[in-house]
Amino acid sequence: MLDALNRLGSDLGLDPIMIAWLPAVLGLLAGILLIGLMALGFRRRGGDAKTQQALETQLAEIKGRLSAMAEMTAQRQVEQARGLDDKLEHVERHLTQTLDSFSHRVADRLGETHRQAADTTAGLNERMDALSRHLAQNLDTLTERVGDNLTEAGRRTSDTLSNLNERLALIDDARQSLAALSTEVVSLQSVLSNKQARGAFGQVRMETIIRDALPAGVYEFQATLSNGKRPDCLIRLPNTPAGLVIDSKFPLEGFEALRVARTTEETKSAHHAVREAVGRHVDEIAEKYLIAGETQDTALMFVPSESIYGDLHERFSDLVQKAHRARIVIVAPNILMLAVQTMQAVIKDVKMRDQAGIIQREVGLLLGDVGRLAERVTELERHFGLSAKALEKLSASAEKISRRGQRLGSLEFNENIDEAPPPPRLASGT
Repeated sequence: MLDALNRLGSDLGLDPIMIAWLPAVLGLLAGILLIGLMALGFRRRGGDAKTQQALETQLAEIKGRLSAMAEMTAQRQVEQARGLDDKLEHVERHLTQTLDSFSHRVADRLGETHRQAADTTAGLNERMDALSRHLAQNLDTLTERVGDNLTEAGRRTSDTLSNLNERLALIDDARQSLAALSTEVVSLQSVLSNKQARGAFGQVRMETIIRDALPAGVYEFQATLSNGKRPDCLIRLPNTPAGLVIDSKFPLEGFEALRVARTTEETKSAHHAVREAVGRHVDEIAEKYLIAGETQDTALMFVPSESIYGDLHERFSDLVQKAHRARIVIVAPNILMLAVQTMQAVIKDVKMRDQAGIIQREVGLLLGDVGRLAERVTELERHFGLSAKALEKLSASAEKISRRGQRLGSLEFNENIDEAPPPPRLASGT
């Protein structure tokens, strides 16, 4: 009930005092209304005059009480108004003092913050100047190193291009030589049709292979043996007085006849000619060039054609076996090249054993040079690692300075709060 009366008084815009007296007033009004209704009912029933007079008396008393209550309410409202005015003046004086004190504190805090910001800005400027000088020095050093590296790279590129031009010139010369050789190959058949020309051709091929693979002084062409015979080539191997004989006069007539044979009779005749010519040549080599103590126990019979060498092993295996029994090895250009390279390795190995002391000393010096090179490479790697770490630190410092500058640029002061915010904390390190 009281809550309903308070809400009603608030809706009517009454002050708290009137709301407090509202229940009593309503009670009096209810009493007056009740008495009025009783008097009205009494009049209608024709009651006596005394009872009516008593009701009127009660109504008068109630009216007097209502008047007294109204006067008391008005007096209390006046007293409360004066009290509220006094309280408002006191609150106003307190708020004025508080605002003055707050303004002074805010002004002091702002002055201190500005001083700290000025000191911080000066320190940042000094650090930025030092950082700029350090960066300029590092950039100059890096620029100098990059320039040196570019110069060295340009020199190496120039040398590479020069070598490339020289090799291209050699390739062009080889191409011209091949072009000239292609014109000469046409006449090769006419040259090989002559027996002496064929022998000279085999001799030239054999000599070319020997000259390309072996050093001068190890071999001798057309050397004279103790029996007066002159082999096409004599190779002197190390640690033995006996030389290795190579014969290049291989009979090709039978193979040429076998190549052009068309009938069975011609093929049989060509086979017989090959066996007779090659067998006789094997016997001649064994008789002329295998001298005990002066030549090796084995001699080489050079075949100037790979196809003829293949035909011998495919069609005339009996001739190959005969040559093996006579200690004659039949070799084609590729086989002769392999044999000569083997002899070259043997000769080189013997020379290396003869020069083992010098080689060992040079190897020791070379290992020392390699060790110094490894130390300098390690030192260079460490130097570049330190440079990379310094650049990373510089980059991190620049990022921190940038972030702090952004924070200083976005710094705001709010003057509507009860207490000034604390000044920003600045890190001491970079």
